[in-house]
Amino acid sequence: MSALPSGGASSGPGVPDEWSAGVAVWSEKPWDALPALERDIAADVCVVGLGGSGLAAVHQLRELGASVVGIDALGVAGAAAGRNGGFLIAGLSEFHHDAVARFGRARAAALYRLTIDEIQRMAAETPAAVRLTGSLRIAASDEEERDCRAQLAAMVADGLPVEWYEGSEGRGLLVPTDGVLQPVTRCRTLARAAAADGAFLFERTPAVDVSAGAVTTPSGRVRCGAVVVAVDGGLARIVPEVATRVRTARLQMLATAPTAAVRLTRPVYTRWGYDYWQQLPDGRLVLGGQRDVVEGEEWTEDAAPTDRVQRLLDGVLAERIGARVEVTHRWGATVTFSDTGLPVLEEVRPGVLAVGAYSGTGNVMGALCGRAAARIALGLETPISGLLRLDTT
Repeated sequence: MSALPSGGASSGPGVPDEWSAGVAVWSEKPWDALPALERDIAADVCVVGLGGSGLAAVHQLRELGASVVGIDALGVAGAAAGRNGGFLIAGLSEFHHDAVARFGRARAAALYRLTIDEIQRMAAETPAAVRLTGSLRIAASDEEERDCRAQLAAMVADGLPVEWYEGSEGRGLLVPTDGVLQPVTRCRTLARAAAADGAFLFERTPAVDVSAGAVTTPSGRVRCGAVVVAVDGGLARIVPEVATRVRTARLQMLATAPTAAVRLTRPVYTRWGYDYWQQLPDGRLVLGGQRDVVEGEEWTEDAAPTDRVQRLLDGVLAERIGARVEVTHRWGATVTFSDTGLPVLEEVRPGVLAVGAYSGTGNVMGALCGRAAARIALGLETPISGLLRLDTT
């Protein structure tokens, strides 16, 4: 969800006009747009953001019997939730051994197990959108191979599912419980189900003001007992209370025409997670990364792809994956990184909860945190909230 409508489908500086600059490969099927909010309305909880985390919150609230209004400045899966690489990766943004060193073994392992369970829950909830393929972390250097072995040892010590892998993609780790998803299909499925269950959902409805008891939009007001702000990119624009602890970055991706030149059965992430790709069932390749190569340019809230990074991705496609195939889609998304590596899940002001800053792991962690935020909004306990507090060991 974006706080304000933006020109996400327009070309950024240096991007040739012929590129479909903002159109992600996931968004090809038509969608019957939801209405904009044009009246005052009341509910127990207002959810700001209709991406994966916001829709997870909406569903949890309805399951608990609460009335819900959900709004989004763009639309269902209109921002990062529908413009990412489609990976379902368990754990935190840091590799497990690094998370153990930073947060302690008990906390890192507990969070990892919660995300494994969340992937399974997502697959059961939206089976048409999820494939449980496993994932590969492939070493791009001797140093990274040693790091993969350190991760392997830490995961084995904690009883987490992992195997050493050597195959056509290279050497590294196979995590059998990971998977991939079609993120727009998942979000639209959740939105339809929520609306059928009585949730009131509105697209093209930015939150102009968020306060305890009310969310103001350009053409209507939502009166509510609590607010859940469920966003990722640009989180600090809506909840400035977290501005000193988070930072927004652009992630860039491309997709190709179907190809039989390569056949990848699992998603791959490599080069310390900075490059990642998967092959769709129809043979198309989806590739993202290279942010670190031009990192100073990618700390931005501008989601439009750039010529420089897209050309770098072209090089990865041809040289690393070995596929010389037409590129059909180029797009970007903004996501928020936290300075701790832990997502934001907190009451930022009375009656206003914020979830976001998943540091690139929003597909799984976002759903988990969204459901947790819904419970907290109703005064209920949730196991993950304690695990994400910095004062918890």
